Formats: sequence, structure tokens, C-alpha cells
Amino acid sequence: MAKTYTVRSKGGRISFQFSKRTFLILLLLTAIAFGLFILSLCMGSRFISPMDVLLHLIGQGEGNTFVLNTLRIPRTLLAVLVGAALAVSGLILQGLIRNPLASPDIIGITSGASFGAIMFIVFWMGTVPIAYQSLWAIAGAFAVSCLIYLLSWKKGVKPITLVLMGIGISAIMKACVTFTLVLSDTMTTTKSYIWLTGSLYGSTMKDVTSMLPWIMIILPIVMVLARTMNVKELGDDLATGLGVKVQAKRLFFLLMSVTLAGIAVAFAGGIEFVGLMAPHVARMIIGRSFIALVPASALVGSILVMLADLVARTAFLPLDVPAGVFTAAIGAPFFIYLLYQQRNR
Repeated sequence: MAKTYTVRSKGGRISFQFSKRTFLILLLLTAIAFGLFILSLCMGSRFISPMDVLLHLIGQGEGNTFVLNTLRIPRTLLAVLVGAALAVSGLILQGLIRNPLASPDIIGITSGASFGAIMFIVFWMGTVPIAYQSLWAIAGAFAVSCLIYLLSWKKGVKPITLVLMGIGISAIMKACVTFTLVLSDTMTTTKSYIWLTGSLYGSTMKDVTSMLPWIMIILPIVMVLARTMNVKELGDDLATGLGVKVQAKRLFFLLMSVTLAGIAVAFAGGIEFVGLMAPHVARMIIGRSFIALVPASALVGSILVMLADLVARTAFLPLDVPAGVFTAAIGAPFFIYLLYQQRNR
């Protein structure tokens, strides 16, 4: 069996290679994600055996319909989608900016989405359908991202300028959110803080079906354009010399990252550090090929969010702790570790 496989479209415009090792690692990550998915459906205030869960999934189970269909399956599926979206968003940013510390929550995208959602909760919750909260979160992410991009522009956008500007704008957005909550009533503030921490509580299949098309459209587009990202990592000058329209591609990839992060925040709140950790873990086990890193990062991100949510809703029963508490507990030391590694570079 050949060690390397090549996939190429008829015209040759789309082509990529992946090794047998990469294929096996992706299969292993898929198996781990599926195993954790089943475990998440089993665990809760009432344990359901794995066999009963599997029978239910193929339409032959009885007696657990409400618990699985209403409470656990939507929540776990949404954890999969949110984790994948945040992970790929972070992967794009790290490749785009060529900075291992880049992620949607660090450079301000998540803060912009949170600001938009909080404005909706404070001023329009109860008077406007809750479905519009997602639109406000996405709009906030896009508005802040455009502001960061414009303020970073000077005959093009340099990666380091984009990062520093994003960190500054993120701090401003967090201050605006805090100031708004201080002026709000107690009930609104409580709801907002739970959402800001990042929680999958109350997820429904409508949330899953609303988020799924975004993931199914954006991830294949990112994979198709993976060759461009591989070239960009070599530097702007070399990429330009090879015929890549650097600024146009940078803006396009930034929009993809913003959309993924905005969608994730809209449905799950501020689950932080997944976009930072997942791409790094994927690189450790699969290498630096961007085409392979997209599905690998998505799977690692899904595993991280599923695991965080499983611990959040089972470790402190009957309390349901926001999943973002556990991703932050792992992600903050990981971020410090990355800073420590980068101190002499």
C-alpha cells in the first residue's frame, strides 16, 4: 500500500496529498470523538447503558426518548459543532497571522460577538425573538473584525499589527460589556454572565440544524484553499512571488475565521481557549500540512468541548456548571506555557 495518497480534481485546480499515517490518525481521532459522544449520552443525573444508547440511535431503543432526544443529543451535537468551529477558526488565524498565540478569543473576535449578544440581552430580550441573538453575535464579530482590520491597515496588513490591534480592541470590548452589565438589573446580569462564561445548557435540535449548514459550507471551502494557506505560512514576499494575492486571501480567510467564531459564540457563548489549544494539539500529532490540520483540529476541538461539557454537567450534580469554566481552566495554563516557549524568540 502506498504511503502517500493524492486527490486531484479533473482540471487540477484542486489537489492535495495525505499520508497513510495522517489517514490513520484522523480515523483514531474520529473513533475517540465518537466514543466520547456515546459516553456523553450515557452520563447524567441518570446513567443509560451504552447498548441502550446505540439502540436508540438506530431507532430501536425504548424508554429514554425524552432524556436522549430532548436533553442530551442536542447538547452533545452542539458541543461537536461549536468545538469544530472554534478550532478551525483558531487554526486559520494562527496560519494567517503566523503567530502560535493567535485565537479568536485572544485577538478580539469572540469579544466582538459577545458584545453584540450582550447588547441584545440587555436591550431587546423579551421584546424581540431570541433567534435574533445569533445575528447580533455574528454582527458584533464582523463589526469588531472590520474595525481591527481597518486600524491595522497601512499599505496592507502586517500580522503582528493585526494581533496587537486585536488585543487592544478586545480589552475595550470587554470593558464595554462589563460597564453595560453594571448598569443592568440583577436578572439580566446573571443571564449574561452565564452566557459569557460559555454554556451549552438548554441546547435544542433547532440550534444544531441552524449551525450545521455553516460548518458544512465553510470547512470544505477552507480545505479547498489549503494550498494557499500553506504558501502564506512561508511569508508574504514569497507568497506574492508565487502568484498569491496576499491581501485578498488574507481578508477572505479572516472572514471565514470570523464567521466560524461568531457562529460558535452565538450558540454557546464565550467558550474560550479552544481555538488556541486545538490547532496546537493537532500539529503535535499530525504535522503542519494545513489540509490535514483542518479536519484534525475540528475533531480535537469537538473532543475538548464535549469533554468540558460532560465534566461540567456531571461533576457537580445537581449543578450544571458552564463548560467555559473548564476550557479556561485548561487553556489558561496552556497559554502561559506557549508564552514561556516564545520568550526567547
